[in-house]
Amino acid sequence: MSAETHLASCQCGAARAEMTGAPKFVSNCHCAACRKATGGAISTWVGFDDSQVRWLTEKPSYYASSAGVKRGYCAKCGTPLTYAGEKWAGETHFLIGVMEKPENYTPQGEVFADEALPWAQHIEGAN
Repeated sequence: MSAETHLASCQCGAARAEMTGAPKFVSNCHCAACRKATGGAISTWVGFDDSQVRWLTEKPSYYASSAGVKRGYCAKCGTPLTYAGEKWAGETHFLIGVMEKPENYTPQGEVFADEALPWAQHIEGAN
């Protein structure tokens, strides 16, 4: 599946990226930092090695949200796009909502579940 191509873009289209090959992971994050960065209770990330990522436009603007972490966003429309940090060095994680076909990515795990909001716990059979 190394010929897979994935596309991501911001709301206005000024920031666009192409990723090749299978994602390393698709995971839900419950951390407080992601809640603040995205405005959502849960953030779903699609992770790629940096070598898989090619920006089709200029790279996004970045905000150093905490020590060793930078979050990419579109400087034109403000769409949050990426996460990169020392904990997962050499990787770029894209928010699932910026992927061209988000329905193609199913989370296979959860991180920082201990920080989940009480009502955001995994619910069996929920749809």
